[in-house]
Parts: sequence; C-alpha cells; structure tokens
Amino acid sequence: MKLAQEAAHVISQVLAEKEHVGGVKHVVWVAAGGSNGGNYPAQYFMEHEATQVVSHAYTSNEFVHATPKFVGENTVAVVVSMRGTAETIEAARVAKELGAATIAIYVDESGLTEVCDCAIHYDSLAVDESDMSRTNSAVVLALAIELVHQTEGYAHHDEAMRCFDILDPIYRKAVVYCTPLAQEWAQLNADRPTVNVMGSGPAFGAAYVFSICNIQEMLQIDSATTNCCEFFHGPFEILDKRTSVFLLVSVGRSRANDERAIRFLNTYGGKRVYLLDGKEIGLNDLPDTVSEYFNHLLFSPILNNVYMRALSAVTHKDYMTRRYMWKVQY
Repeated sequence: MKLAQEAAHVISQVLAEKEHVGGVKHVVWVAAGGSNGGNYPAQYFMEHEATQVVSHAYTSNEFVHATPKFVGENTVAVVVSMRGTAETIEAARVAKELGAATIAIYVDESGLTEVCDCAIHYDSLAVDESDMSRTNSAVVLALAIELVHQTEGYAHHDEAMRCFDILDPIYRKAVVYCTPLAQEWAQLNADRPTVNVMGSGPAFGAAYVFSICNIQEMLQIDSATTNCCEFFHGPFEILDKRTSVFLLVSVGRSRANDERAIRFLNTYGGKRVYLLDGKEIGLNDLPDTVSEYFNHLLFSPILNNVYMRALSAVTHKDYMTRRYMWKVQY
C-alpha cells in the first residue's frame, strides 16, 4: 500500500473511533533523539495549516514525566521509534492509559508496536536502499496532511501527496550533486573542534538532527544548532574567519531569514562558511504551494548519507562506533 493510502486509512480509522467522544482535538508527536527531530515536519505543517486540531511535539521522557493535562480521549499520539526505545514505549503507554489513540511509527517490531493501537512501518534514511519517501519524517508528514485534510480540508492535499511519489528520485539526483561538494567541505573542516549548524523555519529540524545525531553522536565532534533568526541575538558573537558554519538555506517563507544570516556570514565569516541550498538539491522540482513542507525530507538524508559520511572518511572516524550509547547504563 502506498504511503498516501496508508496514512489516509489510519487517520480515517482514528477519527471514526474518536467521533463518539467529540472527535480529535489534539495530536502529539512523541519520540527521542533523531526520531524526535524527525517529527519536526509534521509539527511544522500542523502549526501553519491546522485550525481545528492543536499540535504538539515532545521528546519521550518529558512526555512521560511531565505529561500535559490535555492528553486524553480527544488526543492522537503518534509515537516514533526505530527499534523501540524504552522511554518512547513508556510514553506510548502513558498516552494510551489516558485514553489517547496511539499510532506507532517503527522499523523493527518491539514493545512500541505491542502497546499502540495501530502501526505504520518506515524505511530508515540511513540505509542507502531505503525509499526516502517512506522515512519516519515522510510518514509523520503524510499523517499530518491527512489529519488536516480529513478534519477541515486542505486545498493542496493532492499536490502534497503526489510529492511523495517523486521524492526518492529527487533525492538520488541530489546525492550525485552533493557528493563532490561534501568531500570538499569535509576536507576543509576535518580539523575543526566545533561545527555550527544553522537553519530556520521548515529546515530547522534537519539542522538539529545533523548536529545532535550526525556530528555529535556519530562522529563525537562538538556541534551547536542555531536558528538563523536567533543567530543575531547572541550566537553571532562567536563568528570569526576560523568558525565552521553549515547553513541550510530553506525553500519557503523563512528563506528570507536564512538569506539575512548569509549576508552577515559572508561579511564576517571565512572560508569555512558553507551553504546547502534547498533549491540546489531539488526542492524546486516540487510545487511552490507545498515544497516548504518537504525541506526536512530532502535535507536530512542528504546530511546523514552524504555530508556526515564525508566527514567520517576524512577524520577516520567510524560513524557506527559510540562512546556511551548501547555500552553503558543511561
């Protein structure tokens, strides 16, 4: 079954089940780490398009220990974990006990798929053979689009859903385009103690995942994520000719914020300022009416599979090794 059809089926099923209690009034997107960052496009879409269902995004353990009071029978909890992170399973259990409808988004079956009412399988973006229109971010975005469409109508629903059909071919072209550029970037930044990552609007989630998962977790290099708007309210004081900055230039309404940051970086930064433009990696091949919502779905796999791997190669750091993860109690 295509993702669009599966998302439509799951949302219609949930809405039907909640009709007798007054319908769905809230949706929560819950996950940890990269899965939490991967929920960003769904939350971003809901924030900008939904007027009937209020959307919230939480990291799993915060949801467990500080569960919002609104969570109940009028809530849908979309809970994401590749293999079943313990705190994410507990978050699903908490949501379900409070009466929320629970949807598991997963790669491997686990306690999460056992707890949740229904489940949708996704492809890991870190696997080259995966369909990039079927990643965790793609699944949650499709669910968000369907939730808005089925509760209040979304004028660009059909255009958005067609984008999932062409996303993987666009990604494949972007890999070819970015590979030599990533190798040059990696050589230039191999000795940098810190890599600053910037983005705004629909690209901020991808910037965050690049920092905490790709650079910090996989390569054990220090990294900070800065919103391009917030850059001018403190973080720009670290900028000099030596500073390593990787900026995602988004497609959509926040692009002006990225361009403002670029002007400052080009004036006061040095040769280690790097721009990855969504227009260059294929977002312009999507309709202007919906391309904004697909920034993350292209940026994130490109960053993980091209740029992170290029930096891994030049630093001779095996990105599959960890210092603490899976090795000590935490």
